[in-house]
Amino acid sequence: MAKQVKVSPQFKRLCNQFGKILGGKSEVDEGPVCFVTRMTNLPATILGRRTRSPLVQMQMFSFESLDKSGRALCLGETAVHQNQVNRLLSNLRKRGIKVTALHNHWLKENPRLMYMHWEAIEKPVVFARKTKESIAFLG
Repeated sequence: MAKQVKVSPQFKRLCNQFGKILGGKSEVDEGPVCFVTRMTNLPATILGRRTRSPLVQMQMFSFESLDKSGRALCLGETAVHQNQVNRLLSNLRKRGIKVTALHNHWLKENPRLMYMHWEAIEKPVVFARKTKESIAFLG
């Protein structure tokens, strides 16, 4: 049986707003953590086979540890084609968001896929807007 998470109505509203800005599905997990997922349409093959797997297609965003000033630990992650890395990295950095990791997950994928992770201590709505602006070119 799933454990019920006791969360304030304000946190739930903020989580819904966060998800709406990012264009994804929001849920509140134990913590509380607001977790948002959004599917992309990233054409790719792995080992010569077309993939639509959420392990490739899903973008993930979250916030937690909300303080009294309304700032939280905000995190984001997406897969991108290798030729999109520099643009996304620049977009995030010019908005004051720290890129913390860039790596591959798969071998023999085409085109080459890279996974980017980023973080900020920020008001969740501000982080969501900055992230949305940064990833908008991905489609």
